[in-house]
Amino acid sequence: MQTEENKEVQILMVQPSYGQKLWNYINFIMIKTFANKFRNADEAFQYWYQCIEHYGQDFAGTKALFNIGFEMNKPNENHIRQSWRKWNWDYAEAEWQWYLSGDQNIKKLGELYGKVPAIWKRMANKLGQVNSNYGYQWERYQQLDKVIEMLRRNPDTRQATISIYDGKEMNQYEYDTPCTYAVQFTVVNNRLNMCVTMRSNDLWYGFCNDQYCFARLQQMVSEETDYELGSYFHFAHNLHLYNKDLGKFLSTKEKGPAQSRADEYGW
Repeated sequence: MQTEENKEVQILMVQPSYGQKLWNYINFIMIKTFANKFRNADEAFQYWYQCIEHYGQDFAGTKALFNIGFEMNKPNENHIRQSWRKWNWDYAEAEWQWYLSGDQNIKKLGELYGKVPAIWKRMANKLGQVNSNYGYQWERYQQLDKVIEMLRRNPDTRQATISIYDGKEMNQYEYDTPCTYAVQFTVVNNRLNMCVTMRSNDLWYGFCNDQYCFARLQQMVSEETDYELGSYFHFAHNLHLYNKDLGKFLSTKEKGPAQSRADEYGW
């Protein structure tokens, strides 16, 4: 016959076992959960490069992660400083100036940068126009001006949104489909936060240059509305690396494969 003392001993023996299982389960969740907060774009780029390389799924000539979201606390620190990436600030700044011009034609980018990267030539229509000049998109229907006015009038607005990709215009996307769905601004504690939502984002080229331009946009809107600069939130349904851009994190060669597509992209 089992005594009360024996029962207590058995319960005590069971409890550590259950607790250990629970702790192991919590550790498993924590290990499998990606980080979602970074100081700046350089830190985020290095982290997501390694995550995609190790955990990405094979998808249409890439390794990809799906439905990824993260925050960058210092959007003004928008330079990619990893030596193995060899990011080109001159090109990123030229792209930003092209956006500010609102000119849909790739010739304007050529004037600003000195040449037109091959990828833009492929994306342009017969007139040399593209849909992915985001400055052209935010100037349509005076979207940016209206967003700035909304934020000035009402810091609690949930409508300060710029639409870029538009499913109703799919028939215009024969050569060039914008990767960005929308950009939204929200004021929290007098700080201007920005959220960029993308259908697809190539980490190697797309993210590095897109975040630079969007961060510049956030700074510009912050100055226009007189709010402090807040965080930049970045969401991508498909965050990927092309197979050609994998395996570069550990490269130590002075002239290794890090710019394997530089001639094509001009970046």
